[in-house]
Amino acid sequence: MLPRNRKGIVNPRITTFDEFRDAISAYRLPRVLLAALELDLFTTVGDRSWTVADLSKELKVSERGLGILCRNLAAAGVLQKKGPIYKNSRLGATALNGNHRTYRGGYLNLIRTHWADWVRLLESVRSGLPIDHDIPDGPDYRRQFTWAMHHRTREIAPAIAAQVRLGRARTLLDLGGGPGTYAMAFLEKHPTLRATVCDREAALGVAKEIAGTHRAGRRLSYLPLDFSKEPIPGIYDVIWYSNVLHIYSPEDNQAIFRRAFSALAPSGRLIIQDAFLHDREGLHPAEASLFAVSMLLFTEGGNTYSVSETATWLKAAGFMGVKILPIKEETEDWEDGILEASAPGRRPKAIVRRTQPKGS
Repeated sequence: MLPRNRKGIVNPRITTFDEFRDAISAYRLPRVLLAALELDLFTTVGDRSWTVADLSKELKVSERGLGILCRNLAAAGVLQKKGPIYKNSRLGATALNGNHRTYRGGYLNLIRTHWADWVRLLESVRSGLPIDHDIPDGPDYRRQFTWAMHHRTREIAPAIAAQVRLGRARTLLDLGGGPGTYAMAFLEKHPTLRATVCDREAALGVAKEIAGTHRAGRRLSYLPLDFSKEPIPGIYDVIWYSNVLHIYSPEDNQAIFRRAFSALAPSGRLIIQDAFLHDREGLHPAEASLFAVSMLLFTEGGNTYSVSETATWLKAAGFMGVKILPIKEETEDWEDGILEASAPGRRPKAIVRRTQPKGS
């Protein structure tokens, strides 16, 4: 059996031809699942029971093709089968069902588009550039992506916020926070906290919609800013930098760390959540290593980085006390994926050298 990390991702240790063949053939079930999403199958099934004949008429597909598809969906557990009758599993009836309140449509749509994107991987390997690098990233795409990030993290964020202690912090900046899902989770956990989410205008529009559904949303402010190029206004007790590190190059991240340092109060904390690599060779965890491929496909200079190199950048920016925060297994976004650094308690004052005027 191949070793797995905490998220159940198989670590690809391939030593024989059969293992190589099996690794490549692993695309089959994902393609079955994506075909079901493309048919909007789980939404159509809803809370009813169906024969393949009736469902194929409803979906306007062949009975033979749908029968084979449904059989494999049932084998995977996302449909349930009893004799000739199929119905949704609990997952199919909720997160995969467009008519249910817990539908993860934004994130599912993102996953669907990634299949075609990953087919083009060789283009990015040859050029070193993201696919469609010459197509502008418009507001509509940014809104869709921001909703996808909310659907991805809306259950993870409260679990993380419950474990990351903010102490006496009164102000938090969710830097590159997109939908503000983490900012809202911290606000719900800390009644006296005030938070600001910083991102592009289109992303902040989504954040405002989400905050409007929470009582704590009245304590959330919005900062439209390109923090990769501009100074961060204001002073904060905590800066939360979640799943943003991997988007930028080492040079960009070091510049962002310097801006974050300037925006922190004395003894303030920068808390980074990301897909960190933990071994000496920079190969593991496997999911973190694979995630770097997504950065090749979709960013100009992004990658996944080791804890040690990130700590080096933080110290160069003036931070101290760099450490990994322990998070309970099964509640993590990434394995050992939260790093904390602190600003000094007192900042050294700038030394102003006076020169004697000429002629005095």
